[in-house]
Amino acid sequence: MTAETLRAAPAAIAAAVDAQRDELRDLALDLHAHPETAFEEHRSAAKLAHMLREDGFDVDEGVAGLDTAFVARHRFGPGGPRIALLAEYDALPGLGHACGHNLISAACMGAARALRRRSDATAGELLVVGTPAEEGGGGKIIMLDQGVFDGVDAAMMFHPGGRTMTTRGSLAAARVTMRFHGRAAHAAAAPHVGINALDACIQTFNAINALRQHVRDETRIHGIITNGGEAANITPAFAEAKFSVRHRRFEYVQELLERVKACATGAATSVGATVTFEDGLAYAERRVNGALAERFGAHLEHQGERVLQPLSVGGVGSSDFGNLSQTLPAIHPYVAIVAEGTSAHTPEFAVAAASPDGLRAVGIAATALALTANDLFTDPTLLARVTAEFAQEATV
Repeated sequence: MTAETLRAAPAAIAAAVDAQRDELRDLALDLHAHPETAFEEHRSAAKLAHMLREDGFDVDEGVAGLDTAFVARHRFGPGGPRIALLAEYDALPGLGHACGHNLISAACMGAARALRRRSDATAGELLVVGTPAEEGGGGKIIMLDQGVFDGVDAAMMFHPGGRTMTTRGSLAAARVTMRFHGRAAHAAAAPHVGINALDACIQTFNAINALRQHVRDETRIHGIITNGGEAANITPAFAEAKFSVRHRRFEYVQELLERVKACATGAATSVGATVTFEDGLAYAERRVNGALAERFGAHLEHQGERVLQPLSVGGVGSSDFGNLSQTLPAIHPYVAIVAEGTSAHTPEFAVAAASPDGLRAVGIAATALALTANDLFTDPTLLARVTAEFAQEATV
């Protein structure tokens, strides 16, 4: 490969992203205007799959037993690495795209199509993986378990946020549904024969509030009551709550989850009720591949973006991307679309996901994704560094 080729490829890829500017803007706004929640993203997934098929990718829909998951493939030549770009497209109940997944999808599409058209790769395979239900459904975990990512050498995506950064981690998380069972009674005429399941549920919240004083820093325990009874004059025979337990280390999350369940068991016992538990999918903490993040950051800075370090404490959530990052080299960088301190999962962030700043981030992220993937395809030393770093961390 000549020096002239090495210089020309990045410019051609960046130009190919820029040529899609209007189309990517329209895609981001269209997804934003038609939000679909976890595992219900039929319109969004079909639209993305259609775009990739029209662009020459081989597309499989409904993979891993998930109606709204897909994998699109393009082979540059025999052998070589398999690199995956990830699209998320689920929205939040009641808030729409308040996490900006419409922008994630648009950037992924822009990067994949530019890379297919303008990469100078002569070997390897590009995958575009449509991953449903990041917001609580754990789509990537299901796809991992079903072998979708087998043989993938590296995976990348971007996420909008309030700070441009490439090395932010995430909290491990576990979810549990608690169902409290009591006995109904007339709340005025015969309260003494009732067992109040809602009281057990409320006492659980009180016990967990006491537990918070005695947990490690950066622990997060939060929950909602999803069923509190039928009527004020009927002693609730059933109540339900959902909790999420988070910390930087998954091992501690598992310990915390048992303590949270003990709070519920004790609360139920205190009022004569019983409780059962249904565990949800567990999200591992995110593992950032430093070599890959460094290269992505360089491509951001080349576009004039200022890359910052993550906050030392707080400011992180959880994602099923963490599970993927524990399995293969991966990055989940951020590009700012709002003022720092503006939280995702808010109406303000939903507005930003359709704003000029949000749409600007699509082009920046798409270019950095495409160029970083191209580097993996064409620079064996980078791929070797990425792989070696992941293997070394796995033995620690």
